[in-house]
Amino acid sequence: ISDTLWELAAAEVHSRESGGVEEDRGETVSERTVFLMGSKAGGKTSILLRCLDRDETSKPTLALEYTFGRRARGHNTHKDVAHLWELGGGTSLSDLVQIPITPVSISTFLYASCHSTESFLSFPRSLSVILILDLSKPNALWGTMEKLLQATQAQLEKVTAQRAEKPKAEAKCQMPVHSITHVLPKDHPDRELIRPFPVPLLIIGSKYDTFQEFDSNKKKVISKALRFIAHYYAASLIFTSIKSESLMSKAKSFFSHLAFGLDRGKTVCYESAKPLIIPAGSDSFSQIGSPPINDVDMSSLHAKTPKDLWKKAYEHVFPQEVVQSLRDLKDPAKDSQYSEPQIDAMRTQKDQELEQYKRNAAKSWKGLDLETER
Repeated sequence: ISDTLWELAAAEVHSRESGGVEEDRGETVSERTVFLMGSKAGGKTSILLRCLDRDETSKPTLALEYTFGRRARGHNTHKDVAHLWELGGGTSLSDLVQIPITPVSISTFLYASCHSTESFLSFPRSLSVILILDLSKPNALWGTMEKLLQATQAQLEKVTAQRAEKPKAEAKCQMPVHSITHVLPKDHPDRELIRPFPVPLLIIGSKYDTFQEFDSNKKKVISKALRFIAHYYAASLIFTSIKSESLMSKAKSFFSHLAFGLDRGKTVCYESAKPLIIPAGSDSFSQIGSPPINDVDMSSLHAKTPKDLWKKAYEHVFPQEVVQSLRDLKDPAKDSQYSEPQIDAMRTQKDQELEQYKRNAAKSWKGLDLETER
């Protein structure tokens, strides 16, 4: 069932650590996977370290990085495990979503049917996604959000199709479905209008300390646009800043809810002038309203769907920057994300020496040509 080295290693470590203790107690081991992605240099690593209570200096993420978190449910009990993947590079490395999103990471396993016939313990495993968007760079926000969500959703659909092709003998290795019934009450007016993301989704607006200095009208456009997207995908939405302990505390509660199944609290805030805190399913399209722009006729935008209307309205206020793909870079080694001062200085020196060698070689060949002509 495990098809990557990471999953094989995680299963081996878990097997050694459990040592049969959970069998005697009849307890359930929880393993969850949280996949973080978002704006380049948007504070993903810093937020993750704060949520894990790790006093470390954050460094630029190299492509895709893995870590884990553990939390005991009580005294002298086993620890639940959260597998944490972080995608670096903004949208340039979106193809790497296929590594953390696998049939194993989003399945619920029954230990007896999938691992051994000697134990009858269930090992819940689930995947959730955290999208961190840099509020201080609104001209790159929509493009980043759109491309990463599309790449993630496509991989989730691919994995779902793969699971559907599995033999019936593996039917007990179930794949949880994030549906409307898990998010909205039966009497919610938007049940037929939203399209829940395939797995639980949390959208975090980072760098709120910079965002709060924006013009009030611009803040309203950004806030309402993100509220629309979050509600459309049945996602939670929260604004935070690593410079604010209170905001980080609220963000941590949402993270812990996904990583360890803890209560995320009941605080809610819809006001554009304040940091948004909106749990999934607690908003509505009627509360969000239409795009708050007055200098353009909505019909002139020629939008085919409400989502398309919000996109065009947002881009009318914040024209999106063209994000350069990693494939478009002639020399990825020159990408500032992977800068190493000492190595880069030596590389520059060697490049200069190479150019000088080429010039000297060219002069030598010209001299040989002149002697041949004589």
